[in-house]
Amino acid sequence: MLWFTYTVYASTIALIGQSLFGQEVYKELRKEGYTIVGVFTIPDKDGRADPLATEAEKDGVAVFKFPRWRVKGQAIPEVVAQYKAIGAELNVLPFCSQFIPMEVIDHPKHGSIIYHPSLLPRHRGASAINWTLIHGDKKGGFTVFWADDGLDTGPILLQRDCDVEPNDTVNTIYKRFLFPEGVKGTVEAVRLIAEGKAPRISQPEEGATYECIQKKDNIDWNQSAEALHNWIRGNDKVPGAWAEVEGQKVTFYGSTLVDNGSIAIGQPLQIPGASRAATVTRAGLLLYGNDSKALLVKNLQFEDGKMIAAAQYFASGSSAAVELTEEEKSFAEQMRVVWQSILNNVSQIEDSTDFFKSGAASMDVVRLVEEVKLRASNCQLQNEDVYMNCTFQDFIQMCVRKLRGEDDEEELLVDYVSKNINNMSVKMPHQLFINGEFVDAEGGKTYKTINPTDGTAICDVSLAQISDVDRAVAAAKEAFEEGEWGKMNPRDRGRLIYKLADLMEQHQEELATIEAMDSGAVYTLALKTHVGMSIQTFRYFAGWCDKIQGSTIPINQARPNRNLTFTKKEPIGVCAIVIPWNYPLMMLAWKTAACLAAGNTVVLKPAQVTPLTALKFAELAARAGLPKGVVNILPGSGALVGQRLSDHPDIHKLAFTGSTEIGKHIMKSCAVSNVKKVSLELGGKSPLIIFSDCDMDKAVRMGMSSVFFNKGENCIAAGRLFVEDNIHDHFVKRVVEEVKKMKIGDPLDRATDHGPQNHKAHLDKLVEYCQIGIKEGATLVCGGKQVQRPGFFFEPTVFTDVQDHMYIAVEESFGPIMILSKFKSGEVDNVLRRANATEFGLASGVFTRDISKALYVSEKLNAGTVFVNTYNKTDVASPFGGFKQSGFGKDLGKKTCCCYYVAVVLYSCPVKEMALHKDTFRPLRVEQATS
Repeated sequence: MLWFTYTVYASTIALIGQSLFGQEVYKELRKEGYTIVGVFTIPDKDGRADPLATEAEKDGVAVFKFPRWRVKGQAIPEVVAQYKAIGAELNVLPFCSQFIPMEVIDHPKHGSIIYHPSLLPRHRGASAINWTLIHGDKKGGFTVFWADDGLDTGPILLQRDCDVEPNDTVNTIYKRFLFPEGVKGTVEAVRLIAEGKAPRISQPEEGATYECIQKKDNIDWNQSAEALHNWIRGNDKVPGAWAEVEGQKVTFYGSTLVDNGSIAIGQPLQIPGASRAATVTRAGLLLYGNDSKALLVKNLQFEDGKMIAAAQYFASGSSAAVELTEEEKSFAEQMRVVWQSILNNVSQIEDSTDFFKSGAASMDVVRLVEEVKLRASNCQLQNEDVYMNCTFQDFIQMCVRKLRGEDDEEELLVDYVSKNINNMSVKMPHQLFINGEFVDAEGGKTYKTINPTDGTAICDVSLAQISDVDRAVAAAKEAFEEGEWGKMNPRDRGRLIYKLADLMEQHQEELATIEAMDSGAVYTLALKTHVGMSIQTFRYFAGWCDKIQGSTIPINQARPNRNLTFTKKEPIGVCAIVIPWNYPLMMLAWKTAACLAAGNTVVLKPAQVTPLTALKFAELAARAGLPKGVVNILPGSGALVGQRLSDHPDIHKLAFTGSTEIGKHIMKSCAVSNVKKVSLELGGKSPLIIFSDCDMDKAVRMGMSSVFFNKGENCIAAGRLFVEDNIHDHFVKRVVEEVKKMKIGDPLDRATDHGPQNHKAHLDKLVEYCQIGIKEGATLVCGGKQVQRPGFFFEPTVFTDVQDHMYIAVEESFGPIMILSKFKSGEVDNVLRRANATEFGLASGVFTRDISKALYVSEKLNAGTVFVNTYNKTDVASPFGGFKQSGFGKDLGKKTCCCYYVAVVLYSCPVKEMALHKDTFRPLRVEQATS
């Protein structure tokens, strides 16, 4: 056995310092058996002793509370004499805010050691932890060094380091490492001295820095997000980083970096000097650096000392008080007693008593948090909660909300693609939206969505896979069957849809800009029609939520057997929606609003080439408060996503707008899978008949609109115009004159009449379509070619002399191509025969001043909509749809809410007793009837 003998050099210690850190060092040194001959600390504050003094006095150790050790740079002889009288052989300074003269530092036999919270020689001086964070150091730590006559320049005895986490604050790094390991390190340093093993390592000058005491200073916004984050966290909590916000100084606390640009929805807040507006979100205040990256601030403090959660900036002071239950009142009175014991200088705790203005300090915050835990274990407070609710009433209200679980809100994170365009900042989600969250597609698969104005990529969009469809359908099913949406009463459902419409209106310019970028729609048209009618649609159907009802049916057995039959309308369940690219948002609104009004949930596939307004809609739906799973958006291919929706057994209704060919395939898949209900709005070749007795000006104006509206990408566009022969040439002349006036250009230019076609493949199809028309002998009056400029622009085109057998007379162009044919004067029935000689039946029109002729023609035209002396005039209250190979089912109007009928038959139920004895109802059968 080997024995080691050590010579103990330090037997008596003077502890000079303060705070909990000093208290813990004192306690640990006592445990190690060292003799503390004196404690030198700060005077009592507001009648309360420093924790170090309290601990030492409890042990009977001599405690000295000198206000200062020197005056005008000279040591106070009386103070130095009292110190020397205790006979210490070593001074230990764990944390000391006073200037200690060299007469004291050099007096002990073994000198003095000091704890410093940085890796010397870096960050000499005060506020070392703050500067470690401000400079973005990746390593932090502490040093125990031998004191000399320099400022933190003495030889190093011991150092310990740690990693600085990206979101560390002064508080977190102190609690995690600098406090617990610093106590251990200081005691270990004393042990090394006692054992004669303490080194004296000279500090290198290389890498040495000195920073002054950090003072409260305003934020320089011309920095990266990381630099701003480092500045704010380096000043948290003391002294605080501030900026002017809406005319007052606001201090920022609790900064974190935001990864991958993931940011949250919220309200903009202008901050002078910042590179862009901040955003008040439910998670906090989102700030931006000059590199467009983001950081999130949790708390804000105003000049009067009031601290609030940053998320509550716009709501501060507006929340209604919670009415307390008897049990909660008892808890409040217990806490009043606790406040009284802490604030012993306050005679009575009123609701308006301010915790900190009444003298409370940081240690009192810790005690208050612990006192709450003792009385309500399920009320888990953080120190920040006390700082943000410093009056007794606010404190109790906050505690009660936590006890009730009312303060737990999940935040929607959105990975935006942001663009400054059209004199605004446009923020576009680009991921799938499933179960209330924006998520990547399986395997992270993406594709590029293209701006048709110049052919460049707008952004990468998540490309949904089959597994993503299954997840979305499962979420929609759960929301319908188990979630709050399925249990919500219709009026509350209507309120949410109204709120969604309001949010869409607030963001209408942004939505219209996205629509113009993604689909090529002229901005002014997008604002009025694409977005404007979408808002109207949601408002219209919100009003129907509590008005969807069945009827009472008189049956043979009603008397004398007292039988009663009535029907109820019930939501179908999970509805799939597949929409086209010509009106991305409006087609979404037409189908989604009716589904939601009836209480269904939705899985929607936007057209692959125009996904962005649908994803923005998903964001707004979340902001409106629609529960998770109610709306799900899946950008992706029709062959994969559309097919899986058609086949999925948990989907009970599918609504589709698109080509007749795809519609037939969907109908077959829906029948084979689970006989799901289907509504189809398919192709069209809508005829427009113009008689010689028409209002020519109106006929020309509306004829132009019937073809060129929305670049001809219009399901009800007049695919063929029949013009009475005696006005034909004049009509063509007038049309060509108007076509030549049309301005082709950037859809965001307010003067533009005609924007780009939606995508390259469609542009190529139009070019081919015109070539076929020319080849077959039709007369190309104007247009027919791609515009020679970047993007997918096509000239407005007019064909005349089109015969009934020609390809362009039969097939839909879905573009800005006017197909003109003559008919002989007076041959009304013949032109009707020609107009109806199409496989489609979506829309049609007639222009005549003869009301009898108008009624006769409208009756004979085989189309779902007939326009008389107008065109393209749709309204949310008017049902829209076609027949023949244009599909079946209707959009818009009161009968389009997606429901099924339930017939209920009751017997032996006297009418007078129905309201009083509902339990006597005995259903004989329940049937589902098709609607």
